[in-house]
Amino acid sequence: MTYDALIPVIRRLALEAGDKIMEIYAADDFDVKVKSDSSPVTEADEAADALISAGLRAAFPDILLVTEEQAASHSEKGDTFLIVDPLDGTKEFINRRGDFTVNIALVENGTPTRGVVYAPARGRMFYTQADGRSVEETGAFDKDTPGVLTEISVSKPDNSALFVVASKSHRDQATEDYINKYQTKDSKSAGSSLKFCLVATGEADVYPRVGRTMEWDTAAGHAVLAGAGGRVVRFDDHSPLLYGKEGYANPFFIAYAPGVELKEA
Repeated sequence: MTYDALIPVIRRLALEAGDKIMEIYAADDFDVKVKSDSSPVTEADEAADALISAGLRAAFPDILLVTEEQAASHSEKGDTFLIVDPLDGTKEFINRRGDFTVNIALVENGTPTRGVVYAPARGRMFYTQADGRSVEETGAFDKDTPGVLTEISVSKPDNSALFVVASKSHRDQATEDYINKYQTKDSKSAGSSLKFCLVATGEADVYPRVGRTMEWDTAAGHAVLAGAGGRVVRFDDHSPLLYGKEGYANPFFIAYAPGVELKEA
C-alpha cells in the first residue's frame, strides 16, 4: 500500500459513509441501542462501519483493520493498522446537533500518519494528502474528483489571548479548571474530532481533553492536525500521544499549536 493509493480510497469511503449517515439523520426516527460500556450506537454507526470496513478490506486486505463497531478487532495488535470511527459524536447525531464526523486513519509505528475527517452535516472535510500535508476540501464533494483544496496550518498563538476549544458533550469541571490556567480570549465547544480540525485550521489554538477517549476517536484528527503542523501530547507528562496501546484506550491529552506554552496538569 502506498500513500498515493490510500488517500483516494479513504476520502471516497468517508464521503460514501457520510451519505449513508445523512440518509438516516434525515429520517423521522432511527434506532438507538446501548453498548456494554453504556455508550449509544445507532443504525447509522453500523451502516457506515459496514460500508467503510468492506471498502478498506477490499482495497488493502493485508493491513490490520481496527474499528470501533467490531469488538473482535480491539484485541488485535500490529505496528501498522487502519483505524476507523464510522460515526464519532453519536450523541451529537442523536440530538441532531450536527457536530459528528467520519474518521479513517493509518497508524504506523505508534503514530497516525494519514487520515480523513468528514463532517457531513457541517459540509466540512479535512484530510492529509499523500505527502503528509493537510488540506480542507470545499466544493461538491464528488466521490472521484476532489474539489478545491486549501492547505491548512495551525495558528501562531498569542499566549496572552488564546482560543480554546473543548468537548461539547464532555465539558466538565476538570476541563474548566485546566482551561483557567491559560489566558484566553475565547473558548468554544465543539463535538467529535472536529476539535482537532479547528486547531489544525488555526480557528483554535489548544484543545485539552480531560476525559475518556479511544484511539479510533482521535487518530484521524491527530493525523490531520500533525499534517497542519500541530501536536498531540499526553496530559500528564507532555510526551507524544502514541497508538496501538492495550485495548486502544487513550490517556488524557492536549492537542495544540506548537506556539502554545503548555501548563502542567
